[in-house]
Amino acid sequence: MRNLAQQGMTMIVVTHEMQFAREVADRVCFLHSGQIVEQGHAEQVLLRPQGARTQDFLRRVLGTSASGTG
Repeated sequence: MRNLAQQGMTMIVVTHEMQFAREVADRVCFLHSGQIVEQGHAEQVLLRPQGARTQDFLRRVLGTSASGTG
């Protein structure tokens, strides 16, 4: 998939692998109960999430203090 992304292939990928998503995605969407709760450029959403649900998810998955404060 990394090779396809580097070649410019458009893909929709569902993953909990945040590092992989950060490396290959231009944009990411976070879903909860089938609804998009946050979306945007990968770096923005993964490093500076705005939504409380996204912040909580990233804290749990990454073991960090992800917050929308930068």
